[in-house]
Amino acid sequence: MCTAISLVSKQNEVFFGRTMDFNYELDLEAYIVPKNYKYRGDYLNKFYYTKYSFICTGQPTGKLLAADGMNEKGLGVAALYFPGYAHFQSKPSVNKLSVTSVELVNYLLSNCKDVEEVMSLASVLEIIGVPDPVTNHIMPLHWIATDKTGKSVAIECTKNGLSILPNPVGVLANSPDLTWHYTNLSNYMMVSPQSPGLKEWGDLTIKALSKGTGGYGLPGDFTSPSRFVRITFAKKFMQLPSTREEMILSCFHLMKLVTIPKGLVIANNKNPEYTQYTNFMNLNTGSYYFTSYYNNEIKCANIKDNNTNKVLFLGKIKSRAPFKHI
Repeated sequence: MCTAISLVSKQNEVFFGRTMDFNYELDLEAYIVPKNYKYRGDYLNKFYYTKYSFICTGQPTGKLLAADGMNEKGLGVAALYFPGYAHFQSKPSVNKLSVTSVELVNYLLSNCKDVEEVMSLASVLEIIGVPDPVTNHIMPLHWIATDKTGKSVAIECTKNGLSILPNPVGVLANSPDLTWHYTNLSNYMMVSPQSPGLKEWGDLTIKALSKGTGGYGLPGDFTSPSRFVRITFAKKFMQLPSTREEMILSCFHLMKLVTIPKGLVIANNKNPEYTQYTNFMNLNTGSYYFTSYYNNEIKCANIKDNNTNKVLFLGKIKSRAPFKHI
């Protein structure tokens, strides 16, 4: 489970963010990978060079496998869970650009400058399913990519093949596929941030019981369809603040609508599915902001912070906030 979203500020800066919801305990770290860095794609025994530098969050497993990030050109990519629908190739084909599912974020951030270049891969890209080092299973994934122009696409690989779909809403959650989620939005056309006025039912005058009645019917559970609807509604009616700093705060407030506390969702392995971190990236400035479950303090790094030709370790995503006595 996860939710991703892109937002455009009054300054026409694009903010791209996601929640990481998972039922395995992750030990994620933040990195900046430099331009022209050579790294090995271990699963297909290939070497790659980074055409562009990028900042990302990844699990330390002996190799850098990014779950999300953005590059110096303003492209952001995130991987989300896609159970019951994801279907990958088991081995590479001839004359195809073969990239493993766990390395796709790395590859796109390293090689594509914008969404147009991501879309150009549709006819040549194939995704190879390999076990990830956290669950030791082939994790069912799909991806969202957004650039600093605000364009967004979803990358979904099913039994029908690979699709790179325009995503004008700029939202992605989990299963079903993106087309289904768009159809489902038609069930919520009447929701509004404004409460309805007085209604006459025969000789009886009806009035709203409280503010917020216009949103009656919005789903409040943590399923993927419900989170997709809820965050899409919030994005449409969110009041854009006047400054960049306020925009960052608004982004994190918005994501609280789909944040999952521990204990409210229990996975099949009996572990709690909860929001382990939330991040937002300013695709125009290169700033990367994040919070974790135990620390709501917003931390920030910038892709320009790395002036070396080596991978720069920025620290662990998880940390506990000190409670200050005042």
